[in-house]
Amino acid sequence: MKNNQYLFTSESVGEGHPDKVCDQISDAILDECLRQDPESHVACETFATTNFVLVGGEITTKAKIDAEAIARKVACEIGYTDEDFGLNGKTMEFVNKIHTQSPDINQGVVGSGLDEFKGLQGAGDQGMMFGFACNETPELMPAPVFYAHKILLAATSLRKSGKIKWLRPDAKSQVTIEYDGYKPVRIDSVVVSHQHDPEVEYEEIKKTIINEIIKPVLEPTGLLDENTKYYINPTGKFEIGGPDGDAGLTGRKIIVDTYGGMGRHGGGAFSGKDPSKVDRSAAYMARYIAKNIVAADLADRVEVQLAYAIGVPFPVSVMIETFGTEKVLNSKIETAVKKVFDCTPAGISETLKLRNPIYQPTASYGHFGRSGFPWENTDKVDELKAAVKA
Repeated sequence: MKNNQYLFTSESVGEGHPDKVCDQISDAILDECLRQDPESHVACETFATTNFVLVGGEITTKAKIDAEAIARKVACEIGYTDEDFGLNGKTMEFVNKIHTQSPDINQGVVGSGLDEFKGLQGAGDQGMMFGFACNETPELMPAPVFYAHKILLAATSLRKSGKIKWLRPDAKSQVTIEYDGYKPVRIDSVVVSHQHDPEVEYEEIKKTIINEIIKPVLEPTGLLDENTKYYINPTGKFEIGGPDGDAGLTGRKIIVDTYGGMGRHGGGAFSGKDPSKVDRSAAYMARYIAKNIVAADLADRVEVQLAYAIGVPFPVSVMIETFGTEKVLNSKIETAVKKVFDCTPAGISETLKLRNPIYQPTASYGHFGRSGFPWENTDKVDELKAAVKA
């Protein structure tokens, strides 16, 4: 893509956003199940509204979990400790509607269904999953969503440390970047909406968020200029927030969770799902593959699609798209990927060590582009380079 100038926008939401509260509760319950029983099968959904949380879904596990205690702990850790914030983890009403997994689904997952797949771990559902990587940032993530996440991470740090005392938990950000082809050239606009105490004046909110949150994060990029526009709490105030301002639900921020709209999405949410659900595990593997391809300098920009059928112990398709940025033939990259990466449901879980309690930290600020998660490792670079030469 040459001589093509355009604007691209991505958003993020903070850990206090009502949908993210739900994602974190669902993943905290998943983690506790896996901590006690790594073979747990979990599909946990959470709903939140004004000082109320409901959890439901299907869980089959040997673990003994206290879902209510987990939900209250998560809400309080986020900062929801006062009804004025929209939710109080200590006093909120709680309802538990969790039951066991359907045996029809389970037999396909554990390999006790069709004779031809006997004894093999099948996919927990059908569907297609995408992974993406590009060389716009050192983390090999698209710049707009990556910087939108970083703004809210900085805001959360200042809120929880008490350095900005009037910040409340709910928050959103949005970053618009001007591109020339696939190269970010400047930040055109930044939006931050942050819940706050009622006594603080708007001008203080605007000045503080720009000077203490946005600029320290974005100035090192070199992409801010005198024409960058800042939109801070554009309605004028943001006092009513959290699950009181908008109801929350697990799995409603799938674009925030992934690549900010830059790259396709298969439609499946992640949080509350154990790794037998390929919606989650295969999306992690697709990111792992894409990131290693870019890190190996085989292409500057890569999208990977994996697709599965329920109960079938291998992918029904693997696709690699390099958008014309490949350094070797696409067919060689695809052949190398199939040789280097085990994309069976069992192979994904083993490669990425997914039966460990690692999920609650993924549930806010994006599942991709942050170190510490196994799918962010670039440990297959040498194998990929060798495979394309074979």
